[in-house]
Amino acid sequence: MIHPAEKELRAVLARFAQARIEHDVRPTGRTSRDLEDSTYTLCVMTGARTAEQALLAADALLEQYRAGRVSVCQEEETLAA
Repeated sequence: MIHPAEKELRAVLARFAQARIEHDVRPTGRTSRDLEDSTYTLCVMTGARTAEQALLAADALLEQYRAGRVSVCQEEETLAA
């Protein structure tokens, strides 16, 4: 599976969160479409079938990105020593 760029994943998560909040606070046809679109995008980006699965997959990807940054920093410190 091709992994999305971290920046793009974070942008889609933010869009999903905003759509979810707006739809929960004041549901309209527009908020429903926005939520559906952002959910679909998040599912496609993570390879999931449901919003819940997509959020879990996004969390796992973000953890991988974080772990990769920590590993690179540790390697740089080792090389600098």
